[in-house]
Order: sequence, then structure tokens, then C-alpha cells
Amino acid sequence: MVTGTDGTDFVHRETVAAHYQISALNKGRLRKCIFSHLLLALLMVVKMVPDLLDRLDIFILEIEELEVPQPLKWEYIWLGGSVASFLGLSAIRRNRTLLLQIYFGLINLLSTVPILLAAMIYFKEFVEYCTEEEPEGLQLWQGYPISVLWYSFILVAMQVHLFTLIFAWKLIIAWKNRGAIKKTH
Repeated sequence: MVTGTDGTDFVHRETVAAHYQISALNKGRLRKCIFSHLLLALLMVVKMVPDLLDRLDIFILEIEELEVPQPLKWEYIWLGGSVASFLGLSAIRRNRTLLLQIYFGLINLLSTVPILLAAMIYFKEFVEYCTEEEPEGLQLWQGYPISVLWYSFILVAMQVHLFTLIFAWKLIIAWKNRGAIKKTH
């Protein structure tokens, strides 16, 4: 405690406005979510390498022997949605509400919706694997049920997308309030 004070004189000191505190906190959280999304995108690219090499007429025996299942359309859409991450990073860096709103919409449309679609596609096989003692007719890759592998990915991706949407929404609200406060002064 400073000499000559009883410690109650802090009330008059300046404090950081609440919307700046919210902004700083959620910017860091959103960056972590975007980084997680990009890591998942890297995982998806690795999964899609055999298909991409086939499309380019490049034959690598070791990759062909892995017999990775052909990607479905939702995988391409989801991977395309990962590009929106760079728009989100730009919005965070510049504190641009409009860019963040566009990012919010793109993540909803190109990331969350395809993941929900994937959950519906693999739901029947996943439930069958979980409920039946010896399920038959399941698609397997390297001895593992594809539906279980996808549901592992879906679980992580859905959490990343939900937290991304929450933090982006909080930033949008904080930044809009910041503009309203500036206009009133």
C-alpha cells in the first residue's frame, strides 16, 4: 500500500472499458479456435492426399496401398470452409466487425453444416457399431470402422466450430457496442 493512503482511493483511477476487456479475451480464444480449425484442416488434407494425387495422375505405390476411402462432397466443402479462417484472422487483427460477420456466416455455412451432414451420414453405422455385439457390413479402413473414425473427427470439429461461433459472436457484440459508445460521446 502506498504511504499516505488507506487504500480506498483506487475508485477514481481509470479502468479498461468492459468491451475492450471482452475483446482482448475473446480475440485470444478465437485465435486458438482458428488454429485448431486449421490443424483439423491439415488432417483432412492428409486424408485427401490419395484422391488429390489420383486427380493429378500421380501414382505413389505406398499411398495407394493405404486404400484410403474416396472423399465425399461434404469433405471438400468443409475443407473449403477452412479458408475462411484467414478472413477471421484478418478481422481480429483489424477489429473489423463486417469481416467478422462474414467469417461467422462462412463458418456456419461451410464448416458447421457439413459436419452436421457428416454426423447424419455416418449415424446409422455408428449406432450399429455401438449397440450390436458383432455388427456386420460396416465400412472398415485398416480394420477400424469408418463411422467411428469420422465421429471422432466430428466430435472435435463440432466443438471447435461451436466455440468459434461463440467467441466470434461475443466479439461482434463487443465491437458493435464500442461503436455505439463512440457515437454517444
